[in-house]
Amino acid sequence: MNDLLITGLLIVSLFLLLGSGVWIGLTLTGVAWIGMELFSSRPAGDAMALTIWGSASSWTLTALPLFIWMGEILFRTRLSESMFRGLAPWVNALPGRLLHTNIIGSTIFAAVSGSSAATCATIGKMTIPELTRRGYPPEKIVGSLGGASTLGLLIPPSIIMIVYGVAAEVSIAKLFVAGVIPGLMLAALFSGAIVVWALLNPQAVPQSDGSLSFMDKLRESRHLIPVVLLIGGVIGTIYSGIATATEAAAVGVVGALILSASQRSLNWQSFRDALLGATRLYCMIALILAGAAFLTLAMGYIGLPRHLAEFVASLNLSPGVLLIALALFYILLGCFLDGISMIVLTMGVVLPTVQAAGIDLVWFGIFIVIVVEMAQITPPVGFNLFVLQGMTRRDIDWIAKACLPYFFLMVLAIALLYWFPALVTWLPSRM
Repeated sequence: MNDLLITGLLIVSLFLLLGSGVWIGLTLTGVAWIGMELFSSRPAGDAMALTIWGSASSWTLTALPLFIWMGEILFRTRLSESMFRGLAPWVNALPGRLLHTNIIGSTIFAAVSGSSAATCATIGKMTIPELTRRGYPPEKIVGSLGGASTLGLLIPPSIIMIVYGVAAEVSIAKLFVAGVIPGLMLAALFSGAIVVWALLNPQAVPQSDGSLSFMDKLRESRHLIPVVLLIGGVIGTIYSGIATATEAAAVGVVGALILSASQRSLNWQSFRDALLGATRLYCMIALILAGAAFLTLAMGYIGLPRHLAEFVASLNLSPGVLLIALALFYILLGCFLDGISMIVLTMGVVLPTVQAAGIDLVWFGIFIVIVVEMAQITPPVGFNLFVLQGMTRRDIDWIAKACLPYFFLMVLAIALLYWFPALVTWLPSRM
């Protein structure tokens, strides 16, 4: 049976299982089982047991539940309120004024959360009512928040980077460091877009409530000290080489607990809720990763990745054309799947192709994360769109339209990273 027919059969099986409501992790396991039973001589049960155990017992993966737990703890603190108080006095002089709090607040919270949805929900709970009360245009409030909250995936620590690092066997610490400059660049592009809009539409920007003296601004900035210390503890220990990504995640959890206790938001109920929330989310991700590991093994025995890589190599696509094709593929896939599922579903097939094209895997990891960010604000399955819909009660199409300019800014960011790859590779090369 030729490769095209095998691929078609497995894809049909995948969508039939997904369409019937089977969990993604179990769907991946089922497709792998079908592939091994029909097209391989290796016993599927033995292979599944060994692969799932190996995936679940990975030491590298330990960082994932810890970062998720850290984000859940912070979600229940008054961190976002403190960040708004510390940031607002400094952005009043910029064109667009307080709209920049969505960008800067999301950038800061992304550095302690690792989750796009958590960043969107936490910052949105505070900024949407406040900016609406002050008279800012609703589409600009929602659009800037939806776009900027995707930075939760790019600015370290990032849950999706850990997933990619495990799947691609790439240093998670290097991925974290590689995401810093692109993340800040993307935040600057978002703020720049607000500045341009505000200069073109000055009448749409509410007047400032008044100016504070420099010393008053400094006094308000004290509210940023806890989050700055936490970011420094997590990222600083990784970049300095003091701790691995897993050890830095433990530092983050301890720091989040201390921050929560200092704000008096740590009690038995919040501790229990954070722990259970992190456990539920991690169990879902771990099941997906286990199924993806089994599917990758099955694809290896069938030989599809090798044959696909040979086919793509025979097309003699330049790295640029290959990346454009992959970007379009992931954007399309992102209309139906969440980011983690997109990565674990495709890495077994895509990585051999990328390696054959000579593309650096750390750079490719950042490329993938930005493309997944784009998928977070594309309907019908854009997770940030769902979060925003829940907070604003607006129609999903209206929210997607408000976020569309930020989608195109991410396209620009990918082009800049392709033209200037050192934006990604410079920091990791110095570790």
